[in-house]
Amino acid sequence: MKHRIVVLGAGYAGAFAAGNLARRLSPQDTEITVVNAEPDFVERLRLHQLAAGQEIGAPRLADVFARTGIRLRLARVTALDPERQAVAVADAKGGGELGYDTLLYALGSHVADWGVPGVAEHAFDVTGRPAALRLRARLDGLGRRAGGGRVLVVGDGLTGIETATEIAESRPGLSVTLIARGELGARLSAGARAHLRQACDRLGITVLEHTRVQAVETTRVLCADGTALASDATVWTAGFAVGPIAAASGLEVTDSGRVVVDRTMRSVSHPNVYAAGDSAYAIGDNGRPLPMSCASAGYTGRQATDAIVGRLTGREIAHTELAYPGNHISLGRLDGILQMVDGQAQAKPAYVGGRKAARIKPGILKVSLWGISHPTFGMPRRRRRLVVAADASAAKTVAA
Repeated sequence: MKHRIVVLGAGYAGAFAAGNLARRLSPQDTEITVVNAEPDFVERLRLHQLAAGQEIGAPRLADVFARTGIRLRLARVTALDPERQAVAVADAKGGGELGYDTLLYALGSHVADWGVPGVAEHAFDVTGRPAALRLRARLDGLGRRAGGGRVLVVGDGLTGIETATEIAESRPGLSVTLIARGELGARLSAGARAHLRQACDRLGITVLEHTRVQAVETTRVLCADGTALASDATVWTAGFAVGPIAAASGLEVTDSGRVVVDRTMRSVSHPNVYAAGDSAYAIGDNGRPLPMSCASAGYTGRQATDAIVGRLTGREIAHTELAYPGNHISLGRLDGILQMVDGQAQAKPAYVGGRKAARIKPGILKVSLWGISHPTFGMPRRRRRLVVAADASAAKTVAA
C-alpha cells in the first residue's frame, strides 16, 4: 500500500514542497495529494501590484502539477483530525474526507484585524487575489471620479509600504496616506529610512506617524487621539493571522494559532504532521522565531521536504538553513530598498536603494515562480516515465 502524503495549501511553501516531494520520492511507494481552495497559484508578494492596476500571472495548479504524479483537490479545508489522520474538505459538490499517513500543513495566513471595529466590513486588503481585485475595482471607480479620491493605507510594515507606493505611482490622480503606528521604517537602517521618506515625498504620499487606528467606517477612519480621517478606500495592512483549523484540531499551537514545530518542521505534538510557511512557528538559526515571509516559506518548505524524504527513505535528514536574510521592499516599479540584517535580525548600516534594488526583487520572484512552475525539474528520466505511467493508470481507473 502506498504511503499517503497530503499537502494542505499550495502557496509558496506548499507548492514548492509538493513538487520536490514528487521529484524525490518514488511514485510506486508514495501518493501525493495537494488540497487548495483556488485553482491558480497566487504570487502573493505581487498582489499589491495587481490591486494597483497591473497584470500578474496566475499559473493554473492543474498545469503546474501535470505529469508529476501529484493529485490536486480543489477544495477548502474545513477541519483536521490528527488522531484519525483525516482531513475534512468542502467544494462545490459538497464535502468529503481525505486520509493521510503524512500531512504537511501549509495553509498560510490572512489579514489580521486585531479586533478593530469595521475592518472586516469596510476595509480592503491584499492578502488574496479576490481581495486584491476587489480593491482594484474600487480604485478604478475612484479614478473615474472628478478629483480622484482619498486612499488610506493602514500599517507601515512591508506590505503597507509596498501597497502605498505602488498605488501612488500607478494612480497619481489619487491622494494616498500611509498611517504608521510608530516611526516610518523603524526596522530599517538610518540610510534606508531616509531613502523611504524621500520616496514617499517623491510620490506625494502623506505619512502619519505614531498614529493608532481605533475604528474603520465606510468613509472615514477614527484614530485613538480623536482624529477622524476621511477615506474613500481604506486598505488594511496591519499584519497577518492564521486560521483556526490547527488550533481546533488539537495540534500544539502558539497563542496565535501557528503550529509549533521542531528543527525539522515536525509538529511537536503529532509526529506525522509537518508545517511550513506562515502556519509554522519555527525557530531560526539565530534563536528567534522566523517571521511570516516568502523567504521563511522557502526555508521551512525545504526543511519539511528534507525531513519527510529522510524519514520515509531511511536517509539522514539534512538540516537546511533557517535564516532571516533581510528585506526586499519595492517602492513602485522604479525604486526599492534592499536591507540586509545581522545574525540577530537587526538592520545593518549599509543598504541598497534605487533602481538597482528595484531590479533585484523581480528577479527573485521570477526565480521563485519558475521553481514552483517546474516542480519536477531534475527528476531522472526513469522516474519521470514511472510518474507518467502512474498518471495514465490513475486516469483509466477514474474513467472506469
